[in-house]
Amino acid sequence: MHNNFLAVTFALTSALLIAVGTVWRHRILRTGLAQTEANPSPLESLGRPSWWMSLALAFAAYGMQAVALAFGSLLVVQPVLVLSLMLTLVLSARVERRRMEADETFWALLLTACVGILVVLGRPIPGERSASSWEWVSLVGGGILVGALVFAFASRRPPAAQALLYGIVCGGIFGYLAVFSKVTVDAFASGGVHQVLHTWQFWALLASSALGTLVQQFAFGAGMLSRSLPAMKIVEPLVALLLGFTVLGERLAVSSALGWLVIGAAIIGMVGATGMLSRRPSA
Repeated sequence: MHNNFLAVTFALTSALLIAVGTVWRHRILRTGLAQTEANPSPLESLGRPSWWMSLALAFAAYGMQAVALAFGSLLVVQPVLVLSLMLTLVLSARVERRRMEADETFWALLLTACVGILVVLGRPIPGERSASSWEWVSLVGGGILVGALVFAFASRRPPAAQALLYGIVCGGIFGYLAVFSKVTVDAFASGGVHQVLHTWQFWALLASSALGTLVQQFAFGAGMLSRSLPAMKIVEPLVALLLGFTVLGERLAVSSALGWLVIGAAIIGMVGATGMLSRRPSA
């Protein structure tokens, strides 16, 4: 059943859970470290019960995202999930007992407005999936992500630069994860568990979720949230939306030149606001 209102509602719930889990996991990894100091052993936190509790919260957020995808397209759900960046900044400031500064608030509100424009004005609609597109998209995209991941692990750059690199790679992986999730949810709706188990995107979903969590662990351990999280939150929807257009055949219900101009401005605004928030050292 296609229902954009329910899709947005569940996506907002997912964004809130993502924000809480992100702040929690990041604090676990950064305890006792200076802002410019990287965590030399980010995988050691896997032995702490609190880390697994924060991961359970992330799984709950993913569950809400899957439900949202059952009601709406990627073009609806992914822009709303970008709001988890703003929610994370607000929660991070609350936890650190500080106020958000004026420019930080401005860019967060601009990000929210751009997301609203994209969803309300764009009125995304589902499309027909192109099976033939999966081959070249998986090959090219997978090759780029693997190359970027190898470069990030082999890089001897400062912690802040490493956090950014890991954030970009993580966002790309989660972008593919969103598409695999949409296909899996549709498979479950049409044929139940049996159909899901015979859908290769389901197994790709499991692999990409594990890899994405691992890369995110290194990103959070490398430095402040402001260095890695904005990169994740803008690369993920850009990859997902691109795949939504090219692979899933999703479309925006925009027909006029003015409408496309506003949509383009909203996307540029999302990227710009996220970039400005990523320059802040306080998150």
